[in-house]
Amino acid sequence: MTIQFDDRDRKILESLQRDSRISNADLAEKVDMSASALWRRVRTFEDQGLIARYGAVLDPEVAGLSFQAIVHVQLTRHDSEKLDEFVQAIQSRKEVLECFATTGQADYHMRVICTDLKAYNDFLENFLFRMAAVESAQTNVILRAIKKEAAIIP
Repeated sequence: MTIQFDDRDRKILESLQRDSRISNADLAEKVDMSASALWRRVRTFEDQGLIARYGAVLDPEVAGLSFQAIVHVQLTRHDSEKLDEFVQAIQSRKEVLECFATTGQADYHMRVICTDLKAYNDFLENFLFRMAAVESAQTNVILRAIKKEAAIIP
């Protein structure tokens, strides 16, 4: 289902993504709506599944997680049982922030975060490389973030 957005909707969604703790009254004033009309619109976005959840964005450095990498994973086996095992195992690991099945040379691309290089090496040796479906993994260490934008503006 595709939702049609107007400029006010975009402003609501952008504001909520930047600060989900903004009060209903403050957001209503910001987008020039009554508080009750705004509440109904936000509720519609939630009911339609557009707003999937609310949360806090943490600073990895402050949290003691200074190592980040993009990991390109190539699988040896593509049978459904091994794929299911791989997916379930990846979903259970706190180090894996995101994982995407992709086209191209690698089968999966993951964004991994750890305390340091030693912890990442442990993740590789004691988890990823022990999975029967994993043939290889190429690591691209993230040196610095150029753009980190969490907001999606329709």
